[in-house]
Amino acid sequence: MDRFAAISAFIAVVDRKGFAPAARHLGLVPSAVTRHVAALEAHLGVRLLARTTRSVTLTEAGAHYLERARRIMAELAEAEEFAQSERRTPVGRLVVSAPAVFGRLHVAPLLADFLALHAGVQAELQLSDRRVNMVEEGVDCAIRIGHLPDSGLVARRLGETRRIIVAAPDYLARHGTPEQPEALAAHRIIRFSAFEGAEEWRLFRAGVDQRVPIAPRLVTNSADAALCAAERGGGVTMVLAYQAREAIAAGRLVRLLRDCEPPAMPIQIAWPAARLIPAKLRAFIEMAAERCDWAFG
Repeated sequence: MDRFAAISAFIAVVDRKGFAPAARHLGLVPSAVTRHVAALEAHLGVRLLARTTRSVTLTEAGAHYLERARRIMAELAEAEEFAQSERRTPVGRLVVSAPAVFGRLHVAPLLADFLALHAGVQAELQLSDRRVNMVEEGVDCAIRIGHLPDSGLVARRLGETRRIIVAAPDYLARHGTPEQPEALAAHRIIRFSAFEGAEEWRLFRAGVDQRVPIAPRLVTNSADAALCAAERGGGVTMVLAYQAREAIAAGRLVRLLRDCEPPAMPIQIAWPAARLIPAKLRAFIEMAAERCDWAFG
């Protein structure tokens, strides 16, 4: 049995929802696809697909096997691409993950410029504040803000940012400007929930870590929403410096308690250490390192 041919046939049957469509996709006769899947099931000693005259569906074992089979075939395709390109020609699909606001403001323009230079690359930009598992989710690289505890990643520093506290000028005119961290207790708080600590903000005074209790009137997982509420006079919020940069420059928000801000955090491009680096990824990393001076704060 050609194991890779059998796995390809199994994935094609699932994706195309039948043996005949899978055969057309693979350029085979349906009986050949049937033999491949049957041989794979015999080799594994388990049924992967439940067949009726009208449909083909995954068994529970088949669903578990499918996830790993896709990963195996993706790794094989990556190895073949790497060997064929010899690290010279960026081609193929590049998947990049980035935080929502940062990705929209800074990574999207970078990726657009990259595609303009490399006609053989197709890209997908995934914007989410969730930390994706790059290996399991098929992501080539990710822009990460903060230190990387995961030793399975390699990273290259592109800049830095920090957490800052802001409020609108009209809000401060009505409620006063907090001069010390303790004064935040008297203010309306808008909490951006991407930061840890539901009931406190982490600040620093004279280099000493200080946890300031907060009682939020509004909690949101969107930095854009937190900034919008703050700009409309809804209260004081903590966001990352790059997120509020435009509003501060335009005078819509004022930066508070600058002497108490936490230390800067690195902005990095990261990728799985165990992977071969295909030309498309290497070219994108090099372009980011050359062009990006993401220093905010």
